[in-house]
Amino acid sequence: PNTPTSVYKWNLDSKGKAQILACSSTLSFSEDVISVPKQIDFPTTLGTAYGYYYAPKNAGFQCTTNNEAPPLLVKAHGGPTACTGTSFNAGIQFWTSRGFAVLDVDYGGSTGYGRDYRRRLRNAWGIVDIDDVCAGANYLVEQGLADGKRLCIDGGSAGGYTTLGALAFRNVFNAGCSLYGVADLTALAGDTHKFESRYLDGLVGPYPEAEEVYKKRSPIESLDTLSCPILLLQGDEDKVVPPNQAEMMHEALVKKGIPSCLKMYKGEQHGFRRAENIEDALDSELAFYGRVYGIDIPGAV
Repeated sequence: PNTPTSVYKWNLDSKGKAQILACSSTLSFSEDVISVPKQIDFPTTLGTAYGYYYAPKNAGFQCTTNNEAPPLLVKAHGGPTACTGTSFNAGIQFWTSRGFAVLDVDYGGSTGYGRDYRRRLRNAWGIVDIDDVCAGANYLVEQGLADGKRLCIDGGSAGGYTTLGALAFRNVFNAGCSLYGVADLTALAGDTHKFESRYLDGLVGPYPEAEEVYKKRSPIESLDTLSCPILLLQGDEDKVVPPNQAEMMHEALVKKGIPSCLKMYKGEQHGFRRAENIEDALDSELAFYGRVYGIDIPGAV
């Protein structure tokens, strides 16, 4: 988990050590700062859900509050019919090296756990995924592995929708960050690109026949239940989840008086590509949680 994605050569006859032929990064990391994921399962609405728990780890620093559980960042993957993984992920190690625990959730509907698990999300996007990320956070609090007063959540694309939904429809997290996430399902059904134009039919229901379901599950339609700070990060050239999703959400949050910040990245599309923007997005999210939880972040943006 401390080696970026690489191409290896392995001799089947000698069965010696694998040789790296090419690596996606020139950087290397000491095991002293790498948190190794532990797969966990936890009870949820439809039985059992799964995820990977990363404990905080950084040998260069010592925690001064040994009896205090760490803040927890729950991550909801995109797709939504995809899955997370355990290969090296700098975007996760960024958090664990700074004192956060991370739970990367494979909520119901994720691949890799069998057909029945994969089908949990049929007509249930915005219900099952939200139940599972909340159940995972609560489970870690019960196990003493996370501070129940410092639970935050983030996700990109479909994971951004799960993030906003968890903040709007549940009372588990007290801060969150949506990266190019969906706030309005009805707008997405009409605005998204051709390739995914009917994708939502199996996740929510046929549109426009199920328009009321789309509205009911749209976080932007549930502002009355939103009360915690939200950070919105968006690319201005996104064709999958158009920028108006983040703009509408931000405008509605500000109008209600909820602490919110929208950062629009020029030239970025669905998923940030430029190194400086990826770095800025991580630094911005860390600074955001620092403000929310009263954590001193040196050099905060």
